[in-house]
Amino acid sequence: MLSVLVAKRLVSRVCQESLRPAVVELVTTRGYKGEAPDDSRGDLIEIPLPPWTEKDGETMDIKKRRLLFQSRKRGMLENCILLSLFAKQYLNTMSEHQLRQYDRLINEPSNDWDIYYWATEAQPVPDVYTGEIMDLLKEFTKNKDQEQRLDAPNLEYLDKGSQ
Repeated sequence: MLSVLVAKRLVSRVCQESLRPAVVELVTTRGYKGEAPDDSRGDLIEIPLPPWTEKDGETMDIKKRRLLFQSRKRGMLENCILLSLFAKQYLNTMSEHQLRQYDRLINEPSNDWDIYYWATEAQPVPDVYTGEIMDLLKEFTKNKDQEQRLDAPNLEYLDKGSQ
């Protein structure tokens, strides 16, 4: 009986060890280092991002639909909720100039945390993103009406106003 228990524990431990990744703490980046100090680790893989370019020839309706989707599908849940609710409230009333500002804001920075920190005023906004849209986003982020913002709205609901 004792040998059966020892065998089960041994097999269980071997199985658990085989599921662990062989390389621990291999960090990859997408061409963005932010404020992190240089660490001379040779295990970093630098993948340059293509530069952001404005999409020419896009109708206002198509641009709004694309921005609506991109507001919802972010790299982090906090921005998914924040930007999709912001788009729900403001996207359909934005001018062409404001749409271009919003497009650049959500698509040019390669790190979603930067957008979040700027919107919550945890970090200063770079001059290139300062403008009407960033001011609206900062004000929206303050949530003065104390709305419950626990989840992003449905895409169907967001799309009603653009049809």
